[in-house]
Amino acid sequence: MYTKKIILTITILVVIGFGIFGYYIYNSIFSSNTSFEAKEEVVYIPSDASYQTVIDTLKPLIKDISSFDMVAQKKGYAANIKPGRYFLEKGMNNNELVNRLRSGNRPVKVVFNNQERLVDLAGRIAPQIEADSVSLISAFRDPEFLENSKFDEKTALGMYIPNQYEFYWNTSAEEFRERMKKEYDRFWNAKRLKRAEEIGLTPQQVITLASIVQKETAKVDERPRVAGVYMNRYKNGWKLDADPTVIYAIKETTGNFDTIIKRVLYKDLEIDSPYNTYKYREIPPGPIWMPDISSIDAVLNYEDHDFYFFVADVENFGYHKFAKTLAQHNRNKREYVSWINEQGVKR
Repeated sequence: MYTKKIILTITILVVIGFGIFGYYIYNSIFSSNTSFEAKEEVVYIPSDASYQTVIDTLKPLIKDISSFDMVAQKKGYAANIKPGRYFLEKGMNNNELVNRLRSGNRPVKVVFNNQERLVDLAGRIAPQIEADSVSLISAFRDPEFLENSKFDEKTALGMYIPNQYEFYWNTSAEEFRERMKKEYDRFWNAKRLKRAEEIGLTPQQVITLASIVQKETAKVDERPRVAGVYMNRYKNGWKLDADPTVIYAIKETTGNFDTIIKRVLYKDLEIDSPYNTYKYREIPPGPIWMPDISSIDAVLNYEDHDFYFFVADVENFGYHKFAKTLAQHNRNKREYVSWINEQGVKR
């Protein structure tokens, strides 16, 4: 009788022990284990992250890191880290946390436009994905890639069509570059390629001319008309005589791209640079700015007119006065020069 009581007691204790252990296991897996108050928190897991790096990253966001560790080890996550950007939601349990870190890498929206140089583009992209600006600029300038893609350092900026794209955060510099080449090829579809051929320009020349148009006017509705002026000059063998190219030539020659030039002087027109369209008739060797899609399409579908000149309209800021003859242009120009002198703009 005494033995039976002992066995019964031991059995009850074992059952209670298993119950407690089961409850602990259940809580470890299915009870909320987040410590942050916000609705969600973003976690970045680098490509070279170790399991300890993940643990250190999660510590400020998790109540009981040991229970998370137990579940992560049991589910094999500790040996199979997945880099990326993850959104952890308030109240998640360890099972949900591990599942999210194993398969919930959420893409980021990468946006860029209006960059002046490849180095500026690299600086714009770096805060948005894992790749840093050094690796990005190295990838952008890679000679083998440029040669295979039929670009060079002067034309390479034109390969990056400004828009909003989705990438995974852990995208490498090379992966970003390759994706942008695919987007460039997609942008230059059969319709655009045919139109470029019809107007006698290569896609790279279109982008370079579009960069000048973009610098000339911020008004999207005016860009086809400005493009028409340059196409009239180009088709008739004139020099483009575009002030923005002179400004770029000054920056490119001096290496000082931080300088601000509001007024082009007559002495600037003599600078010896292939970007100086007052000196050389050819379209510059590459874009002077990253043109918007609206500017590229403005060149492809430029306005057919008889204007050869334009100058800023001081009565309608942002827009320009267009002229068919030099005499008419000079009258318009005198108004602008008088106004800019009154503003005290020397440079």
